[in-house]
Amino acid sequence: MNTAPGLAYSNRYASAADQKISGETYTPELLANFVARQIAQAVHLESHTGVLRVLDPAVGSGELLVSLLSELKQRFKLKVEVYGFETNPQALTNAVVRLERGFPDVPVHLEQRNFLEFVLECFGDVRNGDLFHSKTVEPFDLIIANPPYVRTQIIGADQAQRLASQFGLVGRVDLYHAFLVGLSQILKPSGVAGIIVSNRFMTTKSGAVVRSTIRERFNLRQVWDLGDTKLFDAAVLPAVLLVEGRNGNAVDPPGFISIYETDETAKSKAADPIDALEHEGVVEVPDGRRYLVRHGKLNVTSTTDAVWRIVTDDSDAWLATVEAHTWGTFRDIGKIRVGVKTCADKVFIRSDWEDLPTDVQPELLCSLTTHHIARRFKAQESKKTRRILYPHEVENGNRRVVDLNRYPHTRAYLEQHRPTLEGRKYVIEAGRKWYELWVPQDPAAWDVPKLVFRDISDEPVFWIDYAGTVVNGDCYWLITEEPDSEDLLWLAVAVGNSTFIEAFYDHRFHNKLYAGRRRFITQYVEQFPLPDPESNIGHRIIAMARAAYDAVGKAGFEKLADELDSLVWEAFGLPVEKIGR
Repeated sequence: MNTAPGLAYSNRYASAADQKISGETYTPELLANFVARQIAQAVHLESHTGVLRVLDPAVGSGELLVSLLSELKQRFKLKVEVYGFETNPQALTNAVVRLERGFPDVPVHLEQRNFLEFVLECFGDVRNGDLFHSKTVEPFDLIIANPPYVRTQIIGADQAQRLASQFGLVGRVDLYHAFLVGLSQILKPSGVAGIIVSNRFMTTKSGAVVRSTIRERFNLRQVWDLGDTKLFDAAVLPAVLLVEGRNGNAVDPPGFISIYETDETAKSKAADPIDALEHEGVVEVPDGRRYLVRHGKLNVTSTTDAVWRIVTDDSDAWLATVEAHTWGTFRDIGKIRVGVKTCADKVFIRSDWEDLPTDVQPELLCSLTTHHIARRFKAQESKKTRRILYPHEVENGNRRVVDLNRYPHTRAYLEQHRPTLEGRKYVIEAGRKWYELWVPQDPAAWDVPKLVFRDISDEPVFWIDYAGTVVNGDCYWLITEEPDSEDLLWLAVAVGNSTFIEAFYDHRFHNKLYAGRRRFITQYVEQFPLPDPESNIGHRIIAMARAAYDAVGKAGFEKLADELDSLVWEAFGLPVEKIGR
């Protein structure tokens, strides 16, 4: 019999380090009550007979079950039985005490075991003595869940492969993905589930398989993207999914509500971020924070794995105007790449190489661009420039690692750090030499003019690099596929630095981290639009972008940048919108 990985995933009171490993997060009462209320409002129990079966697959302290039972008690007169799983014995004991004290008439069946093991047993041979006392497990009417969120690199490759094999998963495996598959197997077709997840899967490339799983295995009714509401102590941006079993009554399209912090003036007030979801527009809560709340539908016009974005009449019209004025996208200029990744930065990257005696300084040092010198249009100059020891070259069009015998100082330096470098087991296991960079990218491309931009930033920061630097992994970069197409880089740097692109990002992706920060990664930036470079306004933008580059750090730059910003809005057929910076 197959068994799932033995992860202790539900102890909501673990240390921060343990939380990272197990994916544990304590569900706040405010959010638990919200999810419970949505489930109770969605389920149709008027004609229900028999016992209502309720499940929480990762019970923790029992907060979710307490909230759901309270809602059911207020709304319905039904016999209810509660089932749940929890691997932490102390949390399990606390949950049982809470439930039995609060709901003495409700039979409580909580078991100290892994929910994923249970799911696998349900569809194999269920052991005698299992709490369900049956080889054929009856599905559940209601499920309320906050599955653990543990990414592949934390689970470990072996565990991830086992989960993938046992639950039919493909791509990068997160633990909560296996939970979603498991929940879909045991929810009645007429049942309802409220599931708390990280919102990350909605828009990332790696989340495509999760999006497909949800759309294919459930009837999705409603999505709430709770953004940067800070409902959790952990750095998690949560979302809530309200789903039914697959029953032929799909909601098409599902509803979608999003809430993100903003600097705009509030039009209404709410008691808390959850209460703010009932409003639309900019809402202020008592601590002074303001949120932009949007109500719409989930975009379901493309494939099941397509990025999830909110669709409103206004946003559709806005994007249609942009599309009508779009000549191409950033991906049409060339391939967007992440910077180099050494996986041993303290060895390869330093700002004090000059402090080493000249007779021992490595020969293969290159200037390095990092987010520390990021600035719009032109990188900042730094007194202590970071440089990277870059042991790669191109020979006859092929990238290769250098022969250290040709560079004695480099060899001597790297040999000093050989134990550290050989500790990168994945490099060795991939058949690479012990002193290679993990992701070296293209050595021949560094000397070519390139567009560089920060990965994580509250506003876009794009600049042109003429210095031939190596780009670090905290930034992305782009060169033109055609050598004589440099004007496209200037067009891109103008669009990339504009307030227009912030608005485009929020309309198309609306994926932010805490404090309003956005992620500028390949899958987003490659979709950024470009106006026609041969149009009159395209020529003006290119010329003004070059002028802005030359004016960086000088009087008049801000005025020039503002004029260029307005020109970009005009190029896409839109009036300038005020974007807080």
